[in-house]
Amino acid sequence: MKDPQIFDPKQTAFKSPYGAVPSGTAVTFQVRPRRALGFSRAVLTARFEGRENQTVDCPLLWQGFEGAKDRFSGVLETGDYVGLVWYSIRLERLDGACAELGEYQLTVYDGSEEVPGWFGEGVTYQIFPDRFHRLRTPDPAGMVGGRSVHAGWREEPEYRPDSNGEVRNRDFFGGSLAGVREKLPYLRGLGVDTLYFCPIFEGPENHRYGTGDYEKIDPMLGDEEDFRALCRQAHDLGMRIVLDGVFNHTGFVSRYFNGDGSYHTGVPGAAQSQDSPFWRWYSFHQWPGQYDSWWGIYSLPAVNESDPTYMDYIIRGENSIIRRWLRAGADGWRLDVADELPDAFVHAVHQAVRETKPEGIVIGEVWEDGSNKVAYGVRRHHIWGKHCDGLMNYPFRNAVLAFLQGGDARHFQEAMEELRANYPPFAYTSAMNALGTHDTPRILTLLGVGSACMDQPKSWRAEYRMTQEQLRRGKTLLKLGALILFAFPGSPTVYYGDEAGMEGFEDPFNRRTFPWGEEDHALTEWFAALAGARHRYAALRRGEISYHTAQGRVLAFWRGSGADAVLAAANAGAEEAQLALPWPARDVLTGEVFPRPGSRALTAHLPPMSGRLLAPLKLRRED
Repeated sequence: MKDPQIFDPKQTAFKSPYGAVPSGTAVTFQVRPRRALGFSRAVLTARFEGRENQTVDCPLLWQGFEGAKDRFSGVLETGDYVGLVWYSIRLERLDGACAELGEYQLTVYDGSEEVPGWFGEGVTYQIFPDRFHRLRTPDPAGMVGGRSVHAGWREEPEYRPDSNGEVRNRDFFGGSLAGVREKLPYLRGLGVDTLYFCPIFEGPENHRYGTGDYEKIDPMLGDEEDFRALCRQAHDLGMRIVLDGVFNHTGFVSRYFNGDGSYHTGVPGAAQSQDSPFWRWYSFHQWPGQYDSWWGIYSLPAVNESDPTYMDYIIRGENSIIRRWLRAGADGWRLDVADELPDAFVHAVHQAVRETKPEGIVIGEVWEDGSNKVAYGVRRHHIWGKHCDGLMNYPFRNAVLAFLQGGDARHFQEAMEELRANYPPFAYTSAMNALGTHDTPRILTLLGVGSACMDQPKSWRAEYRMTQEQLRRGKTLLKLGALILFAFPGSPTVYYGDEAGMEGFEDPFNRRTFPWGEEDHALTEWFAALAGARHRYAALRRGEISYHTAQGRVLAFWRGSGADAVLAAANAGAEEAQLALPWPARDVLTGEVFPRPGSRALTAHLPPMSGRLLAPLKLRRED
């Protein structure tokens, strides 16, 4: 059983320090059963999973009374261990009766290095390069993949299978790095600090997740000099660049596999010759037509990431892919399908990034709690130190969506506090928090329409446009979700166009072109105001989180403490709510002051379906 009245690991009165701890930490545990229960002895049993499930019994000695409760206390030494500790607590009576509390998780991480803070403190903007901005309509002649280019920027992406029944993703719109450069002032004005690019290396599909050549910028996007110029201009404006590293698989159409023979480099691909230098990178069941591929998709042949020549090429070599593009101007990497990369590979990436650019960061794509994730039967080391600095925070997205779509705010708090207790502080504050990505339906559509329409034919979803009522509801809820996003610990990440009111169901309808000239300016201004508040108030970037209210349809949490705190509040319900305040405050988004003139109560009101960012009137420490 678990009884928070006796033991609650999320409170420092029961377990200290709070949450995950660096190796070498002595952790103090205290239990407080009611004296009337008659317990005379307490023992904590800790199972060190990474030491072949070694168990240690730690006596919790009786320390006296606290009112009507007994207090038992003891210390667990973590030593040089890094990994998960699973522990339970046994309470015993003199008559032999006992109670078991547990099992609980303790994350012990390698805290020997300091993780750069810029990513988690800043605002991130995710760009799907082909669909963001083009300066001209490119000619695809001579480019790999048999591409076509839409003449009209606002045409629909192709979603129908070809004559062979295959969706090939070979229709392009021609967004380019030069196009992004032209929009850097817009992005900086939006408050963006970090640009995260979906893959930019040469590849046959419009998403470029099947890499053709890691050494080349896709020619439709530009060339290496275009990339370097983009990085220089972004850096001059105070922005950084994070690239998508797709290292679990390459493209069928690639210089490495060369399944269709389109690459004429003088070096055969693995599908052309077993003497190819790339042959060992792949696992063939029957060469050349049967091989391991990502999720069985033939166009994405999986690689053997542990092959020494692959490790050298991608990571370890002096001019490896990881190092080369950092030197060209990138500031970090996001690792695609991080669960499918060996821990040794991820650790090597981390090491190469830090050696090449000490302020560089590594973010992993993980969809669940990354502290205890098991993938392919292996407990992953994602955020135990010197692997990923942070993860894509899909648990945050799930919790926000559940709240906005009718859930109880208490469930949001419980889910996020569970994550905070399990994550090392660096991973919690470096999380890539987002409401939507290239892998999810547009957040506006989900909030305005819901997911019930996903069983409609794909042709229906392609043509569907939200009604005015659905748009009104979606935008109202999106503004609330964005407020939570920008106020929460971690990097608020905006998927391109969400701030402009883009709608659409799943891929490719969530990857339409940015609606330049047709943006929803009210939404854009709201996102810019939230980013501006985050930049002005250090508490929103670095402050600890604690909860003011999490009940029913009202969620309110503090960032920071005392007179330097900011209170973020969202009322997703149909009734007005009142928030008690410790000090007179102003809403930094609207300028309203609370309490209102003539009111004796130190409160702020929250109209239905609204949100506020409340700062003390006397708070002037803005930077």
